[in-house]
Amino acid sequence: MNRELTYHIKGLGDVRSKMQLVWEMVNKGLQAGAVEVVLRRPSEIRSLSQNAKLWPMLEDVATQQQLVIDGALVWATREDWKDVFTSALSRHQRMAQGIDGGMVVLGMRTSKMRKQEFSDLIELIYAYGAENGIQWSEKAQAVFDTYREVQEAA
Repeated sequence: MNRELTYHIKGLGDVRSKMQLVWEMVNKGLQAGAVEVVLRRPSEIRSLSQNAKLWPMLEDVATQQQLVIDGALVWATREDWKDVFTSALSRHQRMAQGIDGGMVVLGMRTSKMRKQEFSDLIELIYAYGAENGIQWSEKAQAVFDTYREVQEAA
């Protein structure tokens, strides 16, 4: 079992059925070796304001840096760059065979990211920008300055 499973328990009525699922998955996972079970309060997923911060940054990268796609250096869309950065953040790429026999990289969804994961994504993009000479637009810089203030206050 190479994946992380998360079960949300919303109330007492949920406990028995979810614990049964956990029990089954632990037993299945133990066939391949030790497993880890973690109990925690659910984290909030990324906010709309966090998401709004992402797009000016991706736009700046997309207009200033080319990407190798299908073996050629091209100007990629900000959506393509989003896939590149989210893949780098997770350090794991899921791939599936396409219906035509080719390969499809399954991307990580930022809408499902927790706030800390999304903050890590923003940090990763800015680190990439610093290493690659990206000149941040006024909008992206304002977003990052606000982000930094919030991070320092936390």
